[in-house]
Order: sequence, then structure tokens, then C-alpha cells
Amino acid sequence: AVADSEPIGSLLLAQGKVKNVADQAKDAPYKDEYCCAVIVSGKFLAANPKAAAAATRALLKAAKWVEANPAAAARLSVEKKYLASNPELNTVAISHLRYVPSVSGADEAVKSAAAEMKTAGMLSPSSNVADLAKRAFAHLDGVSDEWLNQLQVERVAGGQVPPDQDIRLFAELILSDTEESCCKARKSLAKAK
Repeated sequence: AVADSEPIGSLLLAQGKVKNVADQAKDAPYKDEYCCAVIVSGKFLAANPKAAAAATRALLKAAKWVEANPAAAARLSVEKKYLASNPELNTVAISHLRYVPSVSGADEAVKSAAAEMKTAGMLSPSSNVADLAKRAFAHLDGVSDEWLNQLQVERVAGGQVPPDQDIRLFAELILSDTEESCCKARKSLAKAK
């Protein structure tokens, strides 16, 4: 058994090395959980509330843009060398994820995580999870679901994933290593050892 992140999960599937038995992006209960939140220290927030709000708005806008343009985001992350992959594989990986920003979703996720942490014994049985979650989540000026709902992002040409895309179509590309890729780099590294 293996638990992995993208694009490694898609690579292993495409190579036929693993079989997917659970996918947190597609399978309950995880598929409905909110991901991800901006975390800043209370000290930073108190000293820089406008900067915290601006950074949060920028990340929420970016998430909305990635949801609208997954193929463009995949290309950009490879071109900027944010990860060692190729645009095609990264497009497959990103197409399996959801980037749906939500202020209320993040607030509920903090409450849910606090309750689950108490159940798992990570918090003291006497912990007041409602109070903890309330202190952990800050509502920022200009950062709301209403703002998000009104926010428009550009859908760039070629930025979307074709509706008939199938991961198996990318297996040959990945395995052929016709260009420098994470796959070829791994094989070269393995041979050197």
C-alpha cells in the first residue's frame, strides 16, 4: 500500500505500478473536505491585518483560476520549475483535484478538524473544540464567500482539460521519456546507483 500526492500518484497509475483503492479527491468522506487554508500567526495577523487579507484574497483568486484553467496551471507549474514533471502528466494530476475556494468551507474545515483531533486523542478530552476553532479561524476584511462569488477569473485559451481525457492515453508518453522529465531523471538516478 502507498499513499502519495500528485503528480506522483498519476505517474504510478499510468505506469501500472499501483492500483487505486481510495482517492481523497474522489472518495467519501474526504472528497467533500475543504482544502486548503491560509495559516498565519496571531502576532502577524494583529500587526498586519491588511496584508493577511490581501494574501488570502490572492490565494483564493489563484485557486479559482486553477479550477477554471487546470491545463494552463499545469503548464505554468512545470515551466516555472515548481515541480519536476511534464505538462501533460501534471495536467492529468491537476484535473483530478478540485480548487474551489470557500471562506465558509475553510471555517467549517477548522471546526471539523478540531473535533476529529479531539476524537483521535490529539487534543485533551477537556478541550473545548468550538472555542478552539473560533480562536483559530479569523474572518478578514474583504474576504468572504460573497466576494468570492462575485470574483471573475479569465478562462485562458487552451487552459482547460479536454472532456475525453483519459490517464491511460498519457501512459505511453510518460513511459517513452522523449523529453527531459521527472521519469527520465529518476531512471538516470537509479542507474547511477
